[in-house]
Amino acid sequence: MDTEAQPMRRDRTSSPGTPGAERRSRFALVSRFADWLPGGRITLTLFVCLLFLLLLNTFVAQPFQIPSGSMEGGLRIGDRVLVNKLAYRFGAEPQRGDVVVFDGTGYFGDADYIKRVVGVGGDHVVCCDKEGRIEVNGRAVDETAFLHPGDSPSSVPFDVVVPPGRLFVLGDHRSDSSDSRDHLGSPGGGMIPVGDVIGRADWIAWPFAHWTHLHRPDAYARVPAAEDAHG
Repeated sequence: MDTEAQPMRRDRTSSPGTPGAERRSRFALVSRFADWLPGGRITLTLFVCLLFLLLLNTFVAQPFQIPSGSMEGGLRIGDRVLVNKLAYRFGAEPQRGDVVVFDGTGYFGDADYIKRVVGVGGDHVVCCDKEGRIEVNGRAVDETAFLHPGDSPSSVPFDVVVPPGRLFVLGDHRSDSSDSRDHLGSPGGGMIPVGDVIGRADWIAWPFAHWTHLHRPDAYARVPAAEDAHG
């Protein structure tokens, strides 16, 4: 006769340590919290959505309204762009041709600005060559793809070397843009610290008729690196 005690089978569906029990416990906690809130689950849902949007706006993407005509004709007054705040978070840095939003406090004014990066740290930026084009590290840049129709690359001559960790930025509507050219004699020489860049403008999101992805133009693709140009 088999007298060995047989282990009792535990009901896994009711065991307090099982995943199913934990899920039911969490669901019950959420239900009690929703019942406590005025408006119940509707209020809780709105709160969660608001929290999600807040986190999204803080760490991932932020809408920015174009305040002036300095980036016409690509970006018009009143357009809303989505700024990619993760573009430069993990070791990547702004590149020539990127459209960036930055905090201009102490350099341009106490506000956020949107401009195109023309020179990065170490670049030698000159205007203009014999054909009226901007040169970066000795290479002429054809800006006709994004420059405002009728504008010249610059009516103001300049010859600068961008310090490490800084950016030389210009508006696409050069005749209607206050940018690095206008602040060469100011603190920082009109060069924006990379650390003050909020993010890269990747999309025109509003109005829907202007919805488009903002690509980095090919105009700077043949510009040599600063160390190659200087060395």
